[in-house]
Amino acid sequence: MSMTENTMFSGKSIELNSASSEASAVLAEVYEALKEKGYNPKLQVVGYILSGDPTYITSYKGARKNISRLERDAILEELVDSYIRNNLE
Repeated sequence: MSMTENTMFSGKSIELNSASSEASAVLAEVYEALKEKGYNPKLQVVGYILSGDPTYITSYKGARKNISRLERDAILEELVDSYIRNNLE
């Protein structure tokens, strides 16, 4: 039996299983921190995923520390899963 929960990411409520909820929560926190500091969150997260360079993510509100706890492939998997759930299913 898998547990599910609802969360907000980029203004949409999506249903997540507990395995991906950590990645989703971290992405939401990082998104808000980047936005508050005036960065383009999409470009910064893509730069981080492609390069692995943590300086793409601001240290504001612990965003860099939080995203560094996740494997980049887990972040990419969460983004693809979210896209499929919201656009293709």
